[in-house]
Amino acid sequence: HASLTTSVRISSPHHQVHGALSSARSLFAAAAAMLCAQGGADALSLGDAPRVTRSAWDGLRVGMKTDEEEKGGEQFQFQADVNKLMDIIINSLYSKKEIFLRELISNGSDALDKVRFMSLTDDSVLGEGDTAKLEMKLIADKEAKTLTLIDRGCGMSKEDLINQLGTVAQSGTSSFIEAFSEGADVNLIGQFGVGFYSVYLVADSVAVHSKSNDDEQQWVWESSADSTFSVYEDAGEALGRGTKIVLTLKEDCLEFLEEERLKGLIKRYSEFINFPIYLYTTKEEEEEVPIEEGDEEEDEEDSEEEDGDEEEIEDAEDEEEDDEPKTKKVKKTVNDWELINDAKALWTRNPGDITDDEYKSFYQSLTKDFGEPLTHTHFSAEGEVEFKSILYIPKEAPHDLYNDYYKKQSNLKLYVRRVMITDEFDELLPRYLGFIKGVVDSDSLPLNVSREMLQQNKVLKVIGKKMTRKALAMIKSLADADKKDDEDEDEDEDSEEDKDEDKEVEEKDEDEESQYEKFWKAFGKYIKMGLIEDSANRTRLAKLLRYATSKSGEKEISLEEYVANMKDDQKNIYYISGDDKDSLMKSPSVEKLLSKDIEIIFMTDSVDEYTVQHLTEFEGKRLINASREGLKLEEGDKEKKIDEQYKEMFKPLIDYTKETLGKKVEKVQVSKHLVSSPVVVLSADYGWTAQMEKVMKSQAFADQSKYEFMKSKRMFEFNPRHPMIVELNTKIQDGTADESTKDMITSLYLSAVVSAGYQLTPEDAQDFSARISRIVSSGLGVAEDAELAPEIEVADEPEEEEEEEEEEAEEAEDKEEL
Repeated sequence: HASLTTSVRISSPHHQVHGALSSARSLFAAAAAMLCAQGGADALSLGDAPRVTRSAWDGLRVGMKTDEEEKGGEQFQFQADVNKLMDIIINSLYSKKEIFLRELISNGSDALDKVRFMSLTDDSVLGEGDTAKLEMKLIADKEAKTLTLIDRGCGMSKEDLINQLGTVAQSGTSSFIEAFSEGADVNLIGQFGVGFYSVYLVADSVAVHSKSNDDEQQWVWESSADSTFSVYEDAGEALGRGTKIVLTLKEDCLEFLEEERLKGLIKRYSEFINFPIYLYTTKEEEEEVPIEEGDEEEDEEDSEEEDGDEEEIEDAEDEEEDDEPKTKKVKKTVNDWELINDAKALWTRNPGDITDDEYKSFYQSLTKDFGEPLTHTHFSAEGEVEFKSILYIPKEAPHDLYNDYYKKQSNLKLYVRRVMITDEFDELLPRYLGFIKGVVDSDSLPLNVSREMLQQNKVLKVIGKKMTRKALAMIKSLADADKKDDEDEDEDEDSEEDKDEDKEVEEKDEDEESQYEKFWKAFGKYIKMGLIEDSANRTRLAKLLRYATSKSGEKEISLEEYVANMKDDQKNIYYISGDDKDSLMKSPSVEKLLSKDIEIIFMTDSVDEYTVQHLTEFEGKRLINASREGLKLEEGDKEKKIDEQYKEMFKPLIDYTKETLGKKVEKVQVSKHLVSSPVVVLSADYGWTAQMEKVMKSQAFADQSKYEFMKSKRMFEFNPRHPMIVELNTKIQDGTADESTKDMITSLYLSAVVSAGYQLTPEDAQDFSARISRIVSSGLGVAEDAELAPEIEVADEPEEEEEEEEEEAEEAEDKEEL
């Protein structure tokens, strides 16, 4: 009936039609009953429609979901093969066997935290004497091959042992947290309820002795990682409260009984646990004990062997020492509890309450570096993601820093509730900040069950973005402090103009480097790599760059300082790349810029060529390479007219040179770069410069054939005011040019190629060498086809000495045979 609104589901192998559910099941049932009543059992009557007993729709099911269908029918519980499940948990979750100790200590820390939390409202929970001490202890017994961990935590009753240790993936910590309100001040580690079973990575069997305040009896839970476990009353030493876990280690895991191995693991994973961790250690000490009579006789016998004079001297000394008791030093074995985790989690404290010495001490403890950090930042992030972090910049770069750029860094340690998860990841800081050391502690990080690695998701990206900005802000603060120091020095110089200059020089240490200069010297290449890789922070990174310039002397300046020093009519930033500052200063390419008193940036690092490809402008100023054609200097009408006249005047030389050099050059033209040099070879606007070509050829695994199209076309330019160029142009105009003219032009071109920093082709190199030989020969007045001087004759030496040596050798052989 048209007035009824219902939901119909038609199911067939080929079609599915779903309507919108907008009526109650009772309404649908009533409508169905009415339809059936009108049409009988064999057919449905819809209005005046004829009776249909069979149709193409026969076999289709019409109806709606019931409660049973929505729930999925009859429900069943998942079943598990316990042996197989345990095998997966033990052998598949964890990549390193050493993780077991981290998990046990984390469990012990949770147990201690629970007691601490409960004691806030009930002091009697802690008990008295040793029981009240919230601590953990480890004992390694090499003879019994057991490792024992004792904690003074909340302990477990018989029921707890069965439910928590006997039920896989049952987290007692999670249950404890759920029992309290969300705002409870409790910082517990456990999440998944499988960490305990990591003990079977190293142990054949495990016995857990535990005593809870809720149970008068002390119980033992014991299992060998099979499908069964046993629980029985403990008749051994009373714990008072807490848990004692005894591991019987496998034969191939006895390394975990070594004191140094245990100390290293505790310091690596659990150094910042809130509670003290003690290790039962054995060491030898020297002790003074009285000398017995037998020992005295031995000493007297030894002394009789000494000289008479020495005996007289010693007798005099002995007379003075007769009254003192005679002792000797002996070694004895001493056992003692040694505190392992003496460092505190500094990042959990308020930065305002921490001194610089504490930050320095924490850095040395964290990185095992005896030096001081250059700077640090301590911050906490709140909001979408919460985490705390301390980041350090080392004062010096490791010797292999740049060799390991593309390897995973282990400088940043990830903690979750003060337990180290990993230091082998690069998701939180980009690769170019891999030199930064520090810690990150967050409860929001997505961990896998083994708590050894991170899962990729949005949280990681948010944390990474925040940490990157904080790290860059820390570096920028160094740069700003350096800039402020320079401004203060300038003010001091202005206020002390009338003072003696010699005295000022004595007071100021010119060789002393600022903090940022130290940073740039050690990690500057990393910042340049960041410009290439991190487009989002490219503007921030560009402000951190430092370069030597034609006006900076021995100092390196920022691009901001360069822009501030620019002339009013200068619209571009000019730079040139090469091997060193001195050679670039003498390059013909920069003569025009220097003559106009324009500052030039010198880029002498191999990575600079890559960097400027991604930094085309700074604060609206384009970066122009002075070694490319067209300096793009501001020119008036007068300069343009002069250029046009020079082009017309030297057209014969341009055409002749182009014909002579052929495909070696792309273009020959009058230069805008030169002032005193006769010629220069420049790169085209696109393609590699001479420095970039050199860098690419030095790549060990680069296929040069693939980069042929990137090799820059060379532009040959000449100085129209140079006497040599004027004379060459005159000879060509007069028609007196000959083969020697071509020779001169080719020689000028090859010398310009070498001066520009390009590598000569083998053919050009041989040609250039031959030309130099001809020049030297001409200067000395030696003909090119002059014959070689006769070889010196040496008289033959007599062979007598050789014969004598042979005879001596034969005699020696005969003696050996005899």
